[in-house]
Amino acid sequence: MTIETIWAQYQSSIQAFLHSKISNPADVEDLLQEILFKSYLHLDEIRDSTKVKSWLFQIANHAIIDFYRRQAKGKNLNTESLWPEQEIDQTRQALTRCLQPFIKGLPAEQAAMLTAIELEGTSQKAYAEQLNIPYSTLKTRLQKARQSLNTLFHQCCQFERDQQGTVMDYTPHPKASCPAHKKSSQ
Repeated sequence: MTIETIWAQYQSSIQAFLHSKISNPADVEDLLQEILFKSYLHLDEIRDSTKVKSWLFQIANHAIIDFYRRQAKGKNLNTESLWPEQEIDQTRQALTRCLQPFIKGLPAEQAAMLTAIELEGTSQKAYAEQLNIPYSTLKTRLQKARQSLNTLFHQCCQFERDQQGTVMDYTPHPKASCPAHKKSSQ
């Protein structure tokens, strides 16, 4: 595994990712060189060649954040200035479509609760009142539903996480082994 083979395989993907977040082509080229240099310096830290892609994109993501921090020069940056509200809404809609088959793979009560609270934004207290149950009971049920959803995710995909626990990449298991695909296709 050499930097040349890695860079030949992933350079265009990283460049496209940078262009999606930074409008100035000269800044993109500078960041691309910075990412190449950092990946060259730390290439010996990669033990598993299947994780190279997520590792490179993690470097690219950090480079973008550092770029905007340098640009700010004391200005307060917030999520909206990096990722406009429209893009956040589009991402949320796309994620909602991805989550729905998994949520439908849960028992009906859990699916309804997660849909209302997590996808539609109903407050937990309001949902507890709607069901006429104590708030603490709802919190317990919600925690159990989230655990069930997490279990379903892990039956369907293998996740790669960074040091902070953020999902960086995933590998789907065959559809036949995924309960969400079985239940949603019926």
